[in-house]
Amino acid sequence: MTRCTAPTPRVPRTARVLHALLWLGACQFAAAAMPPDTTTRCGWFDNPTPGNATLVDKDGEWTIGMQGGHQAEGDWPTFPKARWVATGTGSAGYGCACLKVSARADTQEVTHIFSARSQALSVCRKDKALAGKEPENPLK
Repeated sequence: MTRCTAPTPRVPRTARVLHALLWLGACQFAAAAMPPDTTTRCGWFDNPTPGNATLVDKDGEWTIGMQGGHQAEGDWPTFPKARWVATGTGSAGYGCACLKVSARADTQEVTHIFSARSQALSVCRKDKALAGKEPENPLK
């Protein structure tokens, strides 16, 4: 019985090696693009004055930005009026948010914000780990 299959082309060795190197490079690029040690932190996002922001979660207070000093890369969360407590003029206030971040545990500084989303104030107010940690509102 005769087999009727097309002959498989022989790929030169240099082409196979080049193909393998391209795949290896693509994998390394993808790994480098992955954020190092990211975690999602949820809690009170406090922005008392321009350039200053912290996130208070179950593990403590994390510095996001300090006027004239440390500023995390990435965008801060945005809040609709119903999810923001104004504590002064301008943008001063606080809200409940979850941020996907990289942070330095030794200094509790957020180094990069990869994503951020606001949550209803009631989410943080009902969280037992955040009991007594809601920022003060001087306008009350």
